[in-house]
Amino acid sequence: MLTENELHLSADVLVIGGGPAAAWAAWAAASQGVKVIIVDKGFLGTSGAAAASGNGIMAPSPENWDKVLSERYRIGKNLANSRWIERVIEKTWLSLPLVEDWGYRFPKENGESVRQSYYGPEYMRVLRKNLLRVGVQILDQSPALELLLADDGSVAGAKGVQRQHHRTYTVRAGAVVLANGGCAFLSKALGCNTNTGDGLLMAVEAGGELSSMEASNHYAISTAFNATVTRGVPFGWASYSDEAGNDLGGYVDGRRDPSFLPNALLKGSVYARLDRATPEVKAVIEKSHFISFLPYKKAGIDPYTERVPVTLILEGTVRGTGGIRLTDDSCGTKVPGLYAAGDAASREFLAGLASGGGGPNAAWAISTGQWAGVGAATFAKSLGAQANERVARPTGQAGLRSPSPMTERSPLPSPSSETFDSEAIVRDVQAQMFPLEKNYLRSEQGLLDSLAKLETLWQQVQGNPKQDTVRDVEFSRRAAALTAVARWAYFSALHRTETRSEHIRMDYPETDPNQRYYQATGGLERLWVRRDWIQDALAQPKVEIASGGQNPIGTPPTLTTQTTP
Repeated sequence: MLTENELHLSADVLVIGGGPAAAWAAWAAASQGVKVIIVDKGFLGTSGAAAASGNGIMAPSPENWDKVLSERYRIGKNLANSRWIERVIEKTWLSLPLVEDWGYRFPKENGESVRQSYYGPEYMRVLRKNLLRVGVQILDQSPALELLLADDGSVAGAKGVQRQHHRTYTVRAGAVVLANGGCAFLSKALGCNTNTGDGLLMAVEAGGELSSMEASNHYAISTAFNATVTRGVPFGWASYSDEAGNDLGGYVDGRRDPSFLPNALLKGSVYARLDRATPEVKAVIEKSHFISFLPYKKAGIDPYTERVPVTLILEGTVRGTGGIRLTDDSCGTKVPGLYAAGDAASREFLAGLASGGGGPNAAWAISTGQWAGVGAATFAKSLGAQANERVARPTGQAGLRSPSPMTERSPLPSPSSETFDSEAIVRDVQAQMFPLEKNYLRSEQGLLDSLAKLETLWQQVQGNPKQDTVRDVEFSRRAAALTAVARWAYFSALHRTETRSEHIRMDYPETDPNQRYYQATGGLERLWVRRDWIQDALAQPKVEIASGGQNPIGTPPTLTTQTTP
């Protein structure tokens, strides 16, 4: 099946993903007059975090741009980039009228559209309809699994599987945009089970880099009896108590303390009751976050009068920050012809190591999607008509191909070797990533212990993957991606010896003003990290940028070639 039944397509630009960033990238590329194919793991328009519910958008009116920019920079704790924040705000503001032209109906106030949020299912339906209108070819239920590289090191397309047709496919392309989301480690967070880090693994295998992967431990509040809906706004009007009913507080200056719930849950069960909500507040939150109330309605619970157990669900890099490292304003990566957008890309320029979840990430998807799409189209045009005649090789390794007895990997698994258990690998990765005492409250010894276990799992996924069906191929590759992302996240966390935003080190509880850099990371068999110092008026120390714009002169990169010292 894997060799005889295969679909072959070609395009100028291939977009991988099915959320807002992917849709905007495909539209932007098609607007440049090139042929575009977009492949999605699910059904484009219904899969992913954005399609699951409503969401705010960071799109203030121009008179408020400076205020929002300053606030975002402050939240980023001197790691955000004010120029990029401004770019994102402006691009998003200018783009939202397009959505209205395509058929989305924003609410009106005094006859003017209020473009501050969207209803996910309708928003994504409109984006899909628009892609079909401009001639983008959509492959649904077609997860991409590996990139293709030309002999000169530039990207040349991708390979994947089509579930419904039970076959593999190859798309040759002059440029590729990775917009297939971050990694939530199959935590069942609403809409996030398609976010398994595939794009991050694909990028590194092709020669790309990641950045700010230590910001990969965002947890979101949910009811414990239906732990999937992670909309936290209603819980801003909750009273919290323990098993015995004792009030636990949880607020600082009238606002919910983000550190309260993790620490409280480490001590025991926590219950919430939305009894702080006024009738006016109830009307607003039930309309804007109605999906948060569905679990209550299904269970016959009145959240305003009854206590319910709450928990935290790991959303990883989806509402975290870490992702593929961007190298220029068009969202290019270290790999020629490869671009990244949305949650697949590092959002360090927008948020530092803090979460950009909600409005900022929605704006990031809209803006980076377009920049990446235009950049990819421009690159593809520069290759000329012969772009898809380049000799290309697949780059996928772990979870796709077992090691051959020779030095190179075999394209087919050895039938005599035992296959690894993908489901067991996933469970073992989750056992290292889910617990608050491991991933929220980090320490050197804890990180080293987890990295040792993850290294064992990484060796296992180098073995023979089960490939009897397309689902087998997808799941073995997914297990490899989850393991890889977990290793990069903890390896980066090990090397940032401070507490900053969502990266909390119990053994380094203070923020170090001298650690004002981004941490690039990568590697497969041997992991590495590098300090990319931020160069502006606040940078300490001030140094010039070396050629290539990666490392400061006089500040050698931190290169580590083992997963444990």
